[in-house]
Amino acid sequence: QEVKIFRALILGELERGQSQFQALCFVTRLHRNEIIPSESMAKLRQKNPRTVRQAEEVRGLEHLSMDVAVNFSKAAQLSSHIHNVCAEAREAIYTREEDVKFWLEKGVDGSMFEVLPQGSELPGLQRCRLCPDRWKPCICSYSLSIEWYPCMLKYCRSRDAAGKVSSYKCGIRSCQKGYTFDYYVPQKQLCLWDEET
Repeated sequence: QEVKIFRALILGELERGQSQFQALCFVTRLHRNEIIPSESMAKLRQKNPRTVRQAEEVRGLEHLSMDVAVNFSKAAQLSSHIHNVCAEAREAIYTREEDVKFWLEKGVDGSMFEVLPQGSELPGLQRCRLCPDRWKPCICSYSLSIEWYPCMLKYCRSRDAAGKVSSYKCGIRSCQKGYTFDYYVPQKQLCLWDEET
């Protein structure tokens, strides 16, 4: 179904009485050419696999408003991976309305999606970092960065005996990309990291 899944595990802060970790899952549409095909990955061998790599290209920060909740028990038809990847985040799986529209057109059952309250519906709804009351609903922000991922194939050129130039796949171009996700939480207590940013 062309699905991209981000999972974040946030460790609890013992000095705040949080012994557990908190899990979040963000599910968005995977666009074509956003990542290289797995068949190409399998064919291209990586030299020195233990090397810590630096991305060759830094792609811009993407700001996503996650305005829809995904029902974990029904999410398998969207992607079979959600059950494994998002198991700890059952109550915190988010997506975007524009992605939901795309999946509904593909025939996905709409009952797994629930539109979250918006600022226009709740006039007092503010960003969690500005909200003084820990038990009030607010808009939480979570940022993450993918430091290295295979984003494009590299092509090299060769010249045959007759001087004819041809290109062939000869490697992988790597990228780095940052994301910021905004989403509704029923109480600020679920978004305490937002105070520090």
